[in-house]
Amino acid sequence: MLSIALAGLAMSMLYTAFAALRVFLWSAAARRRVEGGRQRVTIAKPLCGAEPELSENLRSFCEQEYPEYEVLFAVNDAQDAALPIARQFGEVIIEPRVAGANRKINSLIAIAERAKGAIIVVADSDMRVGPDYLRAVTAPFDDERVGAVTCLYAGRPLPGFASLLGAMYINEAFLPSVLVALAIQPLDFCLGATMAVRRTALESIGGFQALSGYLADDYMLGHRLRERGWDIRLAPYVVENLVSEPSFGDLFLHELRWARTIRTVRPLGYSFSILTMMFPWAVAVLLLSRFSRLALWMAAAAMGLRVLLQATVRMRVGAAALGSPAAGEAPTATRLSSTWLIPLRDALTFIVYCASHFGRSVQWKQLRFNVSTDGQLHPGRART
Repeated sequence: MLSIALAGLAMSMLYTAFAALRVFLWSAAARRRVEGGRQRVTIAKPLCGAEPELSENLRSFCEQEYPEYEVLFAVNDAQDAALPIARQFGEVIIEPRVAGANRKINSLIAIAERAKGAIIVVADSDMRVGPDYLRAVTAPFDDERVGAVTCLYAGRPLPGFASLLGAMYINEAFLPSVLVALAIQPLDFCLGATMAVRRTALESIGGFQALSGYLADDYMLGHRLRERGWDIRLAPYVVENLVSEPSFGDLFLHELRWARTIRTVRPLGYSFSILTMMFPWAVAVLLLSRFSRLALWMAAAAMGLRVLLQATVRMRVGAAALGSPAAGEAPTATRLSSTWLIPLRDALTFIVYCASHFGRSVQWKQLRFNVSTDGQLHPGRART
């Protein structure tokens, strides 16, 4: 058992070192931006509820330095609290039709029917961008083989301990894992921070309607486009994700939904992701060796690598976030991360990983769904 734990810790340490290297190299490449602006764009904003700082988030998408674009908003309910906020910025579509269980996609179907752009850019409502966002995102579409473009995102926590832990997961676990994945395989998925899709490519997979029953609509969009022969590109831009978790319980349910989503679309890779987590392996080595000197040295080295990863993201992601801050300036999204919280953050990640294997229900807004093995959503009991 000790040998297995030592092997697991060694592999997780190698992964963490490689992840830090990937973040460093990608951030350097992301500084060399190529700007687009040759095609008309529709920014699609599906909304549900008045999230914290929603007005500022929406304004950032409406103030783009881009020659020709429109912004269309959509809600599923005329009583949605986001409606009066969105109306300050433009047209809001009220779309009660239900094409599938995914309400976000129901809104996107309605937006696509009215959109005039050759490129449709979808971004979640808790995202914020700089004025050069559209130019960075549309640049890859100069290549006719590109069907979709997506972006990394970094978390900026709003006040609250749970929000801080949530932002740490995004910045120090999720973001590096995407870059590591792209080092070993072509990009075949999109991220909800940005799903920019060529209209002709979208039509080739049956439009947004083809995604209406899936939980992981961003993953399925990229996956189906790849199956049709389109290329997916990662734009050299990092979107800011405002993280607002009212309580520790909300954070746990949110991350459990993410975990079960990934487990559904990439079951094998998700199972082996335990090899990327240093915390459980370090604890196992310490306990099984009865805190031997070797175990203590390995645990200290593991913690050092984990701090290195946090520091690398903190210092380097800012080079590509929200209009490229000055070199060496830590982005707002990562300045607030705390080194002393790393053990707690990594312990929570491991707990969520374990819990994700026991059940297939997820909490999305105020609704509960069951997710089948093919990723389809099935309505469950509403949250009270």
